[in-house]
Parts: sequence; structure tokens; C-alpha cells
Amino acid sequence: MKKLVAAALALAFAGGTFAQSLTVYTSVDEENASALFNAFTEHTGISVDFVFLSSGPALSRIEAESNRPQADVWFGAPSENHVLAAERGLTQPYVSENFDALADNFRDADGYWYGIYTNPLAVGVRTDILESRDVEVPKSWADLTDPSYAGLLQMPSPQSSGTGYAVIMTLIELFGEDGAFDYLEQLHPTVQTYTQSGTGPSGALGVGESAMALQFSPGFLELRDEGFPIEVVFPSEGVGYEVAAASILEGANNLEEAQALIDWITSTAGQEQLVTNRTYFLPVRSDVSAGEGIPTLDSIELVAYDPAVAAERREELVDRWLDQVLGQ
Repeated sequence: MKKLVAAALALAFAGGTFAQSLTVYTSVDEENASALFNAFTEHTGISVDFVFLSSGPALSRIEAESNRPQADVWFGAPSENHVLAAERGLTQPYVSENFDALADNFRDADGYWYGIYTNPLAVGVRTDILESRDVEVPKSWADLTDPSYAGLLQMPSPQSSGTGYAVIMTLIELFGEDGAFDYLEQLHPTVQTYTQSGTGPSGALGVGESAMALQFSPGFLELRDEGFPIEVVFPSEGVGYEVAAASILEGANNLEEAQALIDWITSTAGQEQLVTNRTYFLPVRSDVSAGEGIPTLDSIELVAYDPAVAAERREELVDRWLDQVLGQ
């Protein structure tokens, strides 16, 4: 099989094409997914048909179609979702030619999933609004609980958003489980709204609906690039980060093409497209620069947590958040 894949890849890279197209369920936003898949097609000659599905609906659809798969690859969504998919027998392993080029936290040990980009949590701050209130820009998690920030922050709900859940997992790593929930109780008066989506807070920040927002960094970096008066803060105690991943689905009808996509997105050329297309995603390869104005991973205090544990404990921890923080 490896010889067949290698031969097919050689043909594609030489300007030929594969016989079939590739069908992908993508949890990467449609604009960025389209740009990346167009670059993949240009590089390999493989056409891509894709359907956008956020992480929860994607996993549900893949499971519902498991007896007759309608897609070849799941592209995007935090890695803990891909851990669940592997545990349920919905994906298959593949040892990519780039396996050893990725750090352990950016790939599954058996090749069931591969990181395609990473994004740290950050606080986006409208400096103009805080200046009008004569309030300093927060620099730490501890700062955010100060009463002067009451009602100024939007963050995603852990009940509906993987981003919101990443906040819980980050705080557990920093403060321990009980300390994390005590902190979230203290943070609650700061929160104006818990949004349903992981990118909702940056939208509110852009229109001035909120003075501060908490989510993964790309939305803030893009707003700043567009000229909004925004400072991007990575809390000094440390921040968790998402590893958006890709998996080949069990029973994929276009296996060689699916393997080619994994090889390409984890290659130097594929990772450079994150920068070329100004996705604001951080590459998972250490030999690819994030680009001008985008922070490098080594410039941020990062907090790692086990995606398998995150997947296993999600329902339990979200229930505790509902009970202890929201009082439901």
C-alpha cells in the first residue's frame, strides 16, 4: 500500500492527478478551509468536495454514517474530538511521511489523528473602551476577577463550545480542579455573556458590544490586523491551546487521496499555506514561521492537558460548571 501511495503522490506532484476526488467534512471555517483545499488541489491535482460541520454535528454525522461512510477525512475540530472518534472505531491509523516531524502533542502515537494547526487561548481587549473607563489592561487570570472588570467580558459557554471547555481544562492544569471551579465562580461577575459559539466573543469585541473577550487567538489577531484598537493578552500564568486535527475515516472510499491530504497538510508546504492565506492559525511544525505579527509558540506560556482525559471527563466537568458556576 505504501508503494501505491508513494507512486500516486509522485504522479500528483509531477503534475498528474489522482483518479478520484476527495470528500471532506471540515470543522475549519469555510473561508479558511476553501483556501487550504484550493492550495492542496493546486499542489497535488486532487479535487476536494467539502461540507462544513462544527465539531459536535460532525462527530454525530460520522457516527451515523459509519456503516456507509460518505466522507473520507474529518478536517479540523480539537484533537479530543478525534480521540473520541478513534475510540468509537470511526477513524483509521496512518503513519504519515511527516510523522516524525511533529511533536508528540501534535499527533496521535499510532497515527489516528494529526494536528493541522494550533491556537492558544487569549483575552482580546478593546483598549479604547478600557481607557474611557480609566481601567488598566489585564495581564493575568488573576487580574480578570478584579471588580473593575465586572460585566465587561464575553466568553464561550463550556456547555456548547469546545473553546469554553478548553478554558476549564486550562484552569484545572493551573489551579487544580477545585481551585479552577473556585476561580470560575470568582470570574462569573466579570462575564457579561456566555456565548454559544467559540468565536462569538471576538464578534462582540469587534462591534464594541464588549470591552474584553476570551477565546482562541485568531479572531483577535485578525481584528487587530484590520485596524481595531485591540490588544491581545496571553495571561501570564499560562494558557491552554487547541490542536485542530485531521483524521482519515474508517471505510474511506478514497484512501490514497485521504493519505495524500494528511501528508500535505503536515508538510512544510502545507503548513506554510496557513501563513500565506493569513489564517491566523499557528503552524504545528517547528520549521514553519507563524508570519509577521503572529506570536510564536515559544513566546507564550503554554499549558498542556491530555486530550484523552479532556474527552473522557467532558460531561462530568461541564455538569460541575453548570451546578457550581451557573447554579443550575
